[in-house]
Amino acid sequence: MRKTIIFTDLDGTLLDHSSYSFAAAEAALSFIKQKNIPLIICSSKTKKEIMYYRKKLGIQDPFISENGGGIFIPFGFFKKELKGMKLPVSQEHDFLVIRLGAEYALLRHVLEEIRREGFSVRGFGDMTVSEVSERTGISLDEAAMAKERDFDEPFYFDGNESAVAKLSDSILSKGYHITRGNIFHILGENDKGKAASIIAELYKKKHKDITTIALGDSPNDIPMLKVADYPVVVQKPNGLYDEQIRLSRIIKADGIGPAGWNSAVLWLLSQLAHE
Repeated sequence: MRKTIIFTDLDGTLLDHSSYSFAAAEAALSFIKQKNIPLIICSSKTKKEIMYYRKKLGIQDPFISENGGGIFIPFGFFKKELKGMKLPVSQEHDFLVIRLGAEYALLRHVLEEIRREGFSVRGFGDMTVSEVSERTGISLDEAAMAKERDFDEPFYFDGNESAVAKLSDSILSKGYHITRGNIFHILGENDKGKAASIIAELYKKKHKDITTIALGDSPNDIPMLKVADYPVVVQKPNGLYDEQIRLSRIIKADGIGPAGWNSAVLWLLSQLAHE
């Protein structure tokens, strides 16, 4: 029997865009727990932020932080499966960590360089906890966790699409990349898809046959959606889907954020149960 694995973004997907609540997805979350289906958070959020939501959700599965920068595997998971994969694995407290992202200090240095080139950018590292909270709408405690970064720097840039293209070219010329969630992010060679593929491979070694579902709402989710068997996009707060997500196999959830997440997951799991 095939094992189903679910990868999910948080902000605007499993979490409501403004309240950061997952209440609208409770029915699907309860069903997932009942069926013992792994729920892999794959977010631009930091390790501490994701651990906060893992605790609220009551899950203990591996997770992916900062747009694929780090894969965190609870100690004891995939002990045999990790052997022979030649991955950069280190131990950090109760986790095995696979580091795919660039050093945060290097990302901050690149941000300083592009600022000197005339781009008006402001990253989380330039902001106080209060400023991060005010700009993002998250609590002060979560803002403090959001500033403790390892692999990815979120930043604000008030330019038109032409200016964004020039900014992207400048970042690419320095060997780094730019992506978008709710805001801009500068990162290294990592992305959500590369990290999700590694976890999928580990589950495949463990269970032989697997089916993967991935849910997101923004351009930074595209790499993760591309590698899933069933890619799902949820609606933005305006009821529309992000126009940059144009995958041919995409499943459009009927609902905004966690409400769409809930309906899509329940429908897909029902379909898979009859295959």
